Amino acid sequence: MIRLESISKQNGKQIIFIEASVALQKGEKVGLVGPNGAGKTTLFRMITGEELPDEGQVAVDRGVTIGYFSQDVGDMAGVSAVAAVMDGAGPVSSVAAELRQLEAAMADPAQADAMDEIIGRYGEVQGRFEELDGYALDGRAREVLAGLGFTAEMMEGDVGALSGGWKMRVALARILLMRPDAMLLDEPSNHLDLESLIWLESFLKNYDGLILMTSHDREFMNRIVDRIVEIDGGSLTSYSGNYEFYQQQRAIAEKQMQAQFERQQAMLAKEINFIERFKARASHAAQVQSRVKKLDKIERVEPPRRRQSVAFEFQTPPRSGEDIVTLKQVSKRYGSRSIYEGLDFQVRRKERWCVMGVNGAGKSTLLKLVAGAAAPDAGTVALGGTVRMGYFAQHAMEVLDGERTVFQTLEDLFPQAGQGSLRALAGCFGFSGDDVEKRCRVLSGGEKARLVMATMLYDPPNFLVLDEPTNHLDIATKEMLIAALANYEGTMLFVSHDRHFLAALSNRLLELTPDGVHAYGGGYTEYVARTGQEAPGLRG
Repeated sequence: MIRLESISKQNGKQIIFIEASVALQKGEKVGLVGPNGAGKTTLFRMITGEELPDEGQVAVDRGVTIGYFSQDVGDMAGVSAVAAVMDGAGPVSSVAAELRQLEAAMADPAQADAMDEIIGRYGEVQGRFEELDGYALDGRAREVLAGLGFTAEMMEGDVGALSGGWKMRVALARILLMRPDAMLLDEPSNHLDLESLIWLESFLKNYDGLILMTSHDREFMNRIVDRIVEIDGGSLTSYSGNYEFYQQQRAIAEKQMQAQFERQQAMLAKEINFIERFKARASHAAQVQSRVKKLDKIERVEPPRRRQSVAFEFQTPPRSGEDIVTLKQVSKRYGSRSIYEGLDFQVRRKERWCVMGVNGAGKSTLLKLVAGAAAPDAGTVALGGTVRMGYFAQHAMEVLDGERTVFQTLEDLFPQAGQGSLRALAGCFGFSGDDVEKRCRVLSGGEKARLVMATMLYDPPNFLVLDEPTNHLDIATKEMLIAALANYEGTMLFVSHDRHFLAALSNRLLELTPDGVHAYGGGYTEYVARTGQEAPGLRG
C-alpha cells in the first residue's frame, strides 16, 4: 500500500535517514516511535509528498487516499465546527459546498434570469450528493464531534472562537469523518480528555484502513497498534506487537548486541595481544601476518546505541503535619453556573489524590481553590501550618523570562547549586547539550512545561498540586517523572488524562459528577475495578 524504499534524507547537517526501508499494508495499525528530532514528522511529510527524500523513493499504490492529522491545524475561522469537519470529508464535501452555493443562488433575486439553469444544476448535484450518502454526513460529523467532547452548542459555534486544543479536535474530526484508506496521525491523543481518548481508541480499533501514528500516551498506543516502526540513527526497524512488547523486544535485542560486541572485543584483544607480542620475531612472522589479514577482514560489531534515559531523584521534602488542606462548605460559581455548593474535602499527609470528572466538572477549579489561585464564594480553604506547596498549571509557563536561557533560569532559582547538579537536572527533563542555552522565548509549549516542572521538583515542596503535568511530555520523560514521583515522600493532588500516570501514582480518587462528589479509598486502578469504567463520563 505504502512503501519507503532505501530513502536517505538530510536536513542541513542533520542526517535523518540513511537507506531506510519499510512497507505498510492495508489494515495494519502501526506505531511510529523514536527520540525527539529523529524524523517522525519528516516521514509523515514524505508519505504525503510535502517533502521528498534526497535518495530512494516513496511509493503509494494508485488510488489510495491519505488523511494526515498534524499539530499544525491552520485557520478555520468563519465556519461552524460541523461545517469545518464536513468540509474535510473528501469528494462529498466539495459536492456539499456546491449545493450550498446553488441554494444561495436560488434565494438571490439578482439571479432570477438564470433560475432554470440553477435549478437544473441543483438537481444534478443533489443526485450526486445522495449517491455519496451526503445526507448522512451531517449526522456522522456530529457523532464524531460528540465523541471528541463537543456539546451541541459548540458544534454550531465559530471554529475561530475556539482555543488551540479544541481546534485540534476539529482538525482530527475532519480526518476521522473522511475515513481515508490510510490515516497518518501525529499525536492525536494530545489535548484530549480521558472520555474523548477512550472514544477515539474505540473508533480507531474499528477502522479498517491503515493507521500510522505517533503518541506520547503509552496506554493509548498499547491498545491500538499491532506493530511498531522505530526510527533510530537513520534506520527504520520493525517490531510486531504493541508498544509494551516492542520495549521488551528492544531490551532483549540490546542485550544480545551488547553480549556479541563484548565477545568480539575479547577476541580482538586476544588477537592484537598475540600480534604485539610476536611481531618482532622472525619465527612467528607468517602467523603474525595471517592474523593481521584475519583482523582486517572481520566485520566489526557495533555496540547498541544507548538511549539517554536519565533518572531523577528527589531530595527529601520537609515533613509536614498530618492535615495538608481542608475545604469546608466551599461554594464556587462562574456567572450563573454553579461549580461547587457546600463542598467538604480534606487531604491528609502522604495521600495522593487524583481528581476526575468530565469537561467543566470543576477539576482545575478545585486545584485553583486549593492553591489559592481562586477564592471560594463561600466557605473556607485552610492549608496546614507546615505545608509548603508547589502548584503546576499550564499558565505557570507564562512566568518564565523570555530573555533568560534554560540554564540561567535554573541558576537564578538555585544560586547555591553546582553547575553539574543543574546540568543533570536539565538533562532529566530533556535539555541536553546546547539545549540549555536556548532562550525561554523560543521554547515550545512542551519545553516550557518541562522547564517549569524541573524548577518545581529540584527543591521539592511537601505538597504537590499538579494540573495535567504530563501534557507535552514524551513517553521517556513521563516514565522518568512517574519513577521520580513514585519515590516522592510528600502529598499529591493532581489531574491527569494519562491512565498509566493515574494508575501508577494515585492512592485516593475524587470523582466529580453532576449528582455530587464521590471519594474512593483506593487509587485509579481500584476505581476502574469497582465501577467497571475508566472515566466518569462513560458511566450510566
